[in-house]
Amino acid sequence: MNQSSDLYIGIMSGTSLDGIDTALVDLSETSPRLVASHYQPYAEPLKEALLALHQVSHNELHQAQLISNRLAREYADATLVLLSKAGVTASQVQAIGCHGQTVRHRPEHGYTIQLNNAALLAELTGIHVVSDFRSRDIAARGQGAPLVPAFHDKVLRHPGIHRVIVNIGGIANLTDLPPGSATTGFDSGPGNLLMDAWITRHQGKAYDKNGTWATSGKVIPDLLHRLLAEPYFALPPPKSTGRDLFSLAWLQIYLNGTEAHEDVQATLLALTGESIAAAVRRYCGETDEIYLCGGGAHNEALVAYLQRAMPRYRIQKTEALGIAADWMEAIAFAWLAQQTMHLKPGNLPSVTGARHPCVLGAIYPA
Repeated sequence: MNQSSDLYIGIMSGTSLDGIDTALVDLSETSPRLVASHYQPYAEPLKEALLALHQVSHNELHQAQLISNRLAREYADATLVLLSKAGVTASQVQAIGCHGQTVRHRPEHGYTIQLNNAALLAELTGIHVVSDFRSRDIAARGQGAPLVPAFHDKVLRHPGIHRVIVNIGGIANLTDLPPGSATTGFDSGPGNLLMDAWITRHQGKAYDKNGTWATSGKVIPDLLHRLLAEPYFALPPPKSTGRDLFSLAWLQIYLNGTEAHEDVQATLLALTGESIAAAVRRYCGETDEIYLCGGGAHNEALVAYLQRAMPRYRIQKTEALGIAADWMEAIAFAWLAQQTMHLKPGNLPSVTGARHPCVLGAIYPA
């Protein structure tokens, strides 16, 4: 790396609970440059332990702390692999921005919990760590999410083209970038979360590759209508959500038990597609372009559904804008770490509803 490089690492483990995305990013220029990336899947016992913590259980505080330690070691291992891939030493990296693993998101009660032992991560890597990005925004009466729209605003905004960025992870969120107006963004509802959970329960697969199983079934119109009647969808932004609402327990309320499993999967894909399309139509005005990122951007059946639901727009992956769809969030948290280290705000009140811009996160020096 040249001496003018400004290297940060972003670590993202999202609502899908599939694993850890790590990105080494050079932020010395206007546009971030992805230097190296590494994906490390969660072992099944860790995924099951994290899922269990989404429900009230015995001794959960102790279990949460043990899992935080385990996650820190997983994050550290992924970081060391990333550095090795890039041929970079820890001393060359300014800081790690680590999102942590969300197990509760309750901004209406004034808190959010992302598991991680940031002090241990700093100790194991020898790199400054920035974590707990969401709490400061919530303290300022914001939702604490989504945070990535601030990064979209910085690097993907165009002075004359109205763009919408749709991130489809476990939860789907939108960033609206209208020229001459403030950026807005919000969680539109479930992304991959329910589809992943349903195929895992009935086929033992982590996800429905390309939506193949969903396309083998038929949408159940009445079920889709009842799912879309969920009050969250009618709430105006700013708003955010997660597994606290959208879970298999939530879905089970609407099922009578006679539905074919593949038809439920088809309906869940339609739920994700229709809730995204409805949010774009209702809140994003006269959009010119739509770009997708996150794992759902690779679900061919879902992308086809979105294209049918919004035929006037050309829908592309964010690669067309120079940011890899799979690494958008990890790159964003590298940028958020840079903002924090320079004591610059990382939130957008127009997105989260916070009273004012805030410097986000807590810094754990190496």
